[in-house]
Amino acid sequence: MEYVAGIWEGLTLGQVALGVGLFLLSLSISFAAIVIVLVKIPANYFSSHYREDFLPGSSWIVRWGAVILKNLLGLMLVILGLLLSLPGVPGQGLLTILLGLILMDIPGKRPLEARIIQRPAILSAANRLRARFAKEPLVID
Repeated sequence: MEYVAGIWEGLTLGQVALGVGLFLLSLSISFAAIVIVLVKIPANYFSSHYREDFLPGSSWIVRWGAVILKNLLGLMLVILGLLLSLPGVPGQGLLTILLGLILMDIPGKRPLEARIIQRPAILSAANRLRARFAKEPLVID
């Protein structure tokens, strides 16, 4: 118990405020990204018949640069989602992980995405969000 008290002794109000501010910023970015991606993806994205064509008609350098940035953002969101999934940490952890997976180009991601989106609470939250922006509900196989 003495070790824990030692950790808190060196903290200043400014450091605590900075930590809270960074947490709120990352939470806001996570929510904004969830809204943007869940509203922009096609309704049949989680269907087995969906085929992706990322940036058709773009030059290879633009396409590769966008793919690299998209995968880095996806990785950051998966890590943030894992942190938000911890007990006692408020936030939409599973939705953030799902968003990160949607953005990433990794083999075997489709079954994991399907397992996450098929949870009734996740699917209903995603479809309520889509309905708020006049988008059709997600189609699940």
